[in-house]
Amino acid sequence: MTDWNQAPVILTVAPVGAEVTRDHHPGVPFTPEEIAVASLEAVAAGASVVHLHARLDDGTPSGDPELFDRTIRAIRAKADPVIMVSTGGAVWMTIEERTRALEARPDMCSLETGSMNFGDDLFLTSRPDSIASAAKARAMGIVPEIELFDVGHAVAAARMLKEGHLTGPLNVNLVLGVPGGIDAVPEAIPALLRPLPADVRWTVTAIGRHQRRMLAVAALLGAHGLRVGFEDNVFLRKGRLAASNAELVADMARLVTELGRTIANPAEARSLLGLPPSGAFK
Repeated sequence: MTDWNQAPVILTVAPVGAEVTRDHHPGVPFTPEEIAVASLEAVAAGASVVHLHARLDDGTPSGDPELFDRTIRAIRAKADPVIMVSTGGAVWMTIEERTRALEARPDMCSLETGSMNFGDDLFLTSRPDSIASAAKARAMGIVPEIELFDVGHAVAAARMLKEGHLTGPLNVNLVLGVPGGIDAVPEAIPALLRPLPADVRWTVTAIGRHQRRMLAVAALLGAHGLRVGFEDNVFLRKGRLAASNAELVADMARLVTELGRTIANPAEARSLLGLPPSGAFK
């Protein structure tokens, strides 16, 4: 078995979510073409996974699969990262709107296993909706990444695995620092991993000012992956906006290397995430 500090780290870029706007950063990409360019720049900087949301031209979050498809096609025309679409969408979307992104046939999709307070909003995902979303992804050959905002979400994921609604080894993303979810402290990482099988493959996302320090902790604890991007944080350092998503990726790649680990390329990421070789579903 490869020692944790010898395994390459998978860098994910989340170039735009559902919350960040151009009031936060003037360079937030909205159109499929803008999101694709930001994604390709990030891949060139070291990202091997692209986590996508879709926006209308005015920045409104959308679940329209055509927008996802345009973005994915533009990325795949020039590079071959792992493509993941969000089924979290925006807090006001129905589960039907949120899962339409699967029609764009990505490699992976995010999957929620429970509801939560998301800031001042209520983000609803019932257990039947989680099970139905997992079944839809499986039928389409799309591998889920479970988004864990709190310990109850990890317990629910373990239950879905035991009942056969999910297939192991699980890919999970530990999301730290969202108001309403688990806080961004080192102790949160083992708390989220505790209910899950030992063979879980885990990535860490940390929000805002917590991002760099918590991803450094995660890298030292053996995380399989780390996520950066404007969806989670628009600052490179306190008081300094990142020039681009690519700058955040390049900064994290340098930090990981300084900590003694290497960065996975897209082919290595596919293998580590349990995905088939590129093109198998296309």
